[in-house]
Amino acid sequence: MNARGTILGRLKGPAPDRAEAMALLVAPERPAVDETALEAEFLSRLALPSVNASHDVIRAMADLPAAIARYLAEQGEALTLCLPPEPRLKAIDWKGFALHASATADEAAVLAIARKGIAETGSLIFETSPTAPMLPNFLALHHIVLLAVRDIAPYLEDAPLAGSQPRAHYWVTGVSGTTDIEGTYVRGAHGPRFLHVILLQN
Repeated sequence: MNARGTILGRLKGPAPDRAEAMALLVAPERPAVDETALEAEFLSRLALPSVNASHDVIRAMADLPAAIARYLAEQGEALTLCLPPEPRLKAIDWKGFALHASATADEAAVLAIARKGIAETGSLIFETSPTAPMLPNFLALHHIVLLAVRDIAPYLEDAPLAGSQPRAHYWVTGVSGTTDIEGTYVRGAHGPRFLHVILLQN
């Protein structure tokens, strides 16, 4: 029997294989998520090799500059940051930082605010708006993301956003990579090489 016949034969039987396939259609598999510990669940997904993101936790918005300064120092980067024109960020004391609003192709670090996080996958959901431009988030070497703990949802199907809808949503799950060139893995091939999530608890 050729390969095609083998595959078709498996689809027609035996019964256990067919029953397993049908069960997936009735109740699709999804990883278990402890909905009473969404912060821990989200952080455990961030640490997976397939996502490969680092994180920090802050208690208040006023703690954000210090957290970013720590991260940039660990990475050997200057205190230079592309900051979106978001009112919540403008109200913070950024003393010591060199800030700018537009990103260049060799941008070192950019800050963005995620609308939601998904505990199931460690994904981040962003939206576009006049105060949340999309392009800088794909140009920088270091993508630094602020996410409120209250905005973490358990599963992908819990992701729909309430209220007026932006022009576009986009989802980020870790950094991009490719093995197109000689089968060698290249991290950050289509965007940032590093993803750092700062969780805001209050």
